[in-house]
Amino acid sequence: MTNLKLAVISSAIAMTTSVAIAGTEPFFNPLTQSSAVASPNHINEVNSPWQVPAGISQVNLTSMAEIEADMDQSVVRAPGAGTSASMWDMVAFDHTGNYIFIPHESPYGAGVTRYDIRQDKANILFSGDNSGQRGVDNTWANDFGAFDPATYTPYGTLILGEEWSGEGRVIEVLNPMAHPDDIEIREKQSFANVSQEGIRFGKKQKNVVYYVDEDRSGAIYKLVADDREFNSGQTFVLAVNDFDGVSSENYNSANNANATRTGDARWIPLTDRQGKPLTQQNPFENAASFRAGRLAADEVGATPYGRPEDVEVGILGNGREVLYFTATSEQAVYSVEMLRGNRAVVRVFASETGTPKNVGFPATTGKINSPDNLAQDAFGNIYIIEDAPNGSDIGGDIWFVRDANSDGVAESVDHFMSIQVNGAEATGMIFNPKRPTEFVVSIQHPSSTDIENNPNGKGDALWLFNIEDVVPPTCEKNFRYNRHSFYNGRFIRTCSSDWDFNYVRKLKRQARHDR
Repeated sequence: MTNLKLAVISSAIAMTTSVAIAGTEPFFNPLTQSSAVASPNHINEVNSPWQVPAGISQVNLTSMAEIEADMDQSVVRAPGAGTSASMWDMVAFDHTGNYIFIPHESPYGAGVTRYDIRQDKANILFSGDNSGQRGVDNTWANDFGAFDPATYTPYGTLILGEEWSGEGRVIEVLNPMAHPDDIEIREKQSFANVSQEGIRFGKKQKNVVYYVDEDRSGAIYKLVADDREFNSGQTFVLAVNDFDGVSSENYNSANNANATRTGDARWIPLTDRQGKPLTQQNPFENAASFRAGRLAADEVGATPYGRPEDVEVGILGNGREVLYFTATSEQAVYSVEMLRGNRAVVRVFASETGTPKNVGFPATTGKINSPDNLAQDAFGNIYIIEDAPNGSDIGGDIWFVRDANSDGVAESVDHFMSIQVNGAEATGMIFNPKRPTEFVVSIQHPSSTDIENNPNGKGDALWLFNIEDVVPPTCEKNFRYNRHSFYNGRFIRTCSSDWDFNYVRKLKRQARHDR
C-alpha cells in the first residue's frame, strides 16, 4: 500500500467522527471502452447486463417481470406510461442492509416498493391514485409524481422527493418496516419545494441535510434542523461570492455562460431559524406549475447550476465536511467544502473536459456523458453514474473517482462499469451498510418495460454486485513499474510497487469502524 493510502486510512481510523476520509487508488483494472447496447430482452439483459472489471460478480435480485408473475408480490406500474410505467430510481438500504426501498419515478401514481433481500419478495408500501394524470384533475391531492430520491434517515424513517412531476414535495414514510396496510406517510414541510433529486444527511454536521433542485437553473440547498427528525429549522441556499450572472436564468444563458460559479461561497438564508420565509415567495408552497423553492432562491441570488441531480456527503483530508453534487448538463461533478459559519468553497471535483481518465492504466474511449447519480463506498471513494445511454448503440457508464489526496479535486476518473441494456440508464447505485463489498444498481426504463411493444419484457430491474474477488490492478499486482505522471502542475502516483493485497479486508474493517 502506498504511504499516501496508508495515511488516508490511518487518518480515517483516528477521526472522532468515525467517517472515512475520501480517497484511495483504484482497486480494479479499469475498462477501456463503453458497452455496446443489445436489443430488448437480449440474453445479456437477462443474465449479465453489465461490463465489469474482472472478478466483480453481478446477480439479479428482482425485476418487474419476476414481481408481476407472483401474486404475493406487488410493484408500481402506471397505466399507459410505456417505458416510464415504473421507473425504478435511487434506491435506499435500511440500516440492517436486508431491505431495499425502490422509489418509482413514474409520471403519476408514484410510490415506493420495499424489497426483502432474504425472502426475495417485493411489495408496494404506498402509491398515488393516478389522479394527477393529465385529463383527470391534476390537483395531486391524492397522487404523487416522479419519486426520484429515496433516503433512509438516521432516525429510522424513509424520505422520498418528487422531481419533474407532482409538486416538488418531500414525503416521509414514518414506519417503513411496517406491514403495507399499516404504513403512515406525511408531507415533510421543512423541505423547500424544488425538483427533488438528491437528499443526503451531514456526516460531521449531524443536524444538516443537503438537497438540490434538478433544473438547468438549479440551486443547492441545506436545512439546519433544530429537532432530531428535521421537521423544523433554517433553510439556506448556496451562492458563490464572485457569481455575477442572473440567478433566474439557465446556467449557460448569455448572462451566465461566463459567470464564475466556483470559489469562495456562502450559504444565504431563505428562512429564519424557526423556518419562517425571509423571501416574498414562500419556498414551501405546493404547486404543479412551478417550484416555489426555486423562485425563492432566485430572489436571494443563489448560484444556478446545470441540472444538479444527486449528492453525497464526505470528509476531506483536512477533516472538513464536503458535499459532492452532479451537474448533469455540464458533464461535471462539483465539491463544496464547508468552512466555519456559513462559508464554503466550491470546486470542480471531476469533469469530462478537465479530468484525465484511467491515469496509469490503458486508456478508455468512454466519455463522461450526463453524470447523474453518485455513490460512496466505505473508504469514501465517490462513483459517478451516468444518465441515459451515450447513444442508441453505446451504453452509459459508471466511473470511480480517484481523489487519493482527499482535497476535493480528482486526479483521475477510472472506468468502472458500463451497461448494455437497450433504452436503459443505470441509477440508484448504493453500497450495503452492513456488507461493504456489496452494492446494488437499478436498471431504469429499459425498452423491455414497455410490454405493449416488448411482450414478456424483463422491465426495470435491481442487480447486486460484489467486489470480494476483484482482480487487483495488473501493474500493481505484477510489480512491473512505479512511475508518476505530471498533470495540471501536480505529480500523480499512477502505479505503485506495493499494492495492498488486503484491500477488501481493510474495506470491511473501515465499514465496521464507521457504524
